[in-house]
Amino acid sequence: MATAVAHALDLARFQATPLVREPYEYLIVPQFLRADALAAINADYPKIDRPGSFPSDTLAYGPAFAAFLDELTGPESTRAFSEKFGLDLARYPTTVTVRGMCQKKDGRIHTDTKSKIITVLVYMNPAWEEQGGRLRVLRAADDLDDYAAEVPPVEGTLLAFRRSETSFHGHKTFVGPRRVVQLNWVTDEARARRETARHRVSAFFKRLRAA
Repeated sequence: MATAVAHALDLARFQATPLVREPYEYLIVPQFLRADALAAINADYPKIDRPGSFPSDTLAYGPAFAAFLDELTGPESTRAFSEKFGLDLARYPTTVTVRGMCQKKDGRIHTDTKSKIITVLVYMNPAWEEQGGRLRVLRAADDLDDYAAEVPPVEGTLLAFRRSETSFHGHKTFVGPRRVVQLNWVTDEARARRETARHRVSAFFKRLRAA
């Protein structure tokens, strides 16, 4: 287990990054995680050898990763995201899921479910040379090559966006290890519980198939 860094998030860098408003509201922040925190967080990242999203509270991980999640969902971070998107996010519950592996069907174009208000993705891959697995901010629902931005999922990089009926995103096919933490502010507590329960059931059956 690694030792946690007191402040892993570079909120000043986040605050200095302008919000892009077309084709929908988003921002990309390379080095959102401080360089001196990356090794410890990666060392304590949960060991996930199956595709899918897993609720963070169903996983085992070390103190540096735990401290990172606490900071990401904490009041200072919430204030920063609230100011960036012009919303009072402290009013809303959150869900946190973690991925470790990518499968062939991942990356299909979608907008996220209506219950999600803001989606935050923090990537934790030491390097990324592959053409697949790079998330794209898309202008349309039917063309993966019509994109406004592309995000290599390298460690410490953040993508955050406001969910809408046009918040299309996806990536080219990639199969293999691909680490990403997803935080969502959602519309209400009941929806948060349902979303977490759905991921728990999915994780349960993935464990059965892997046994």
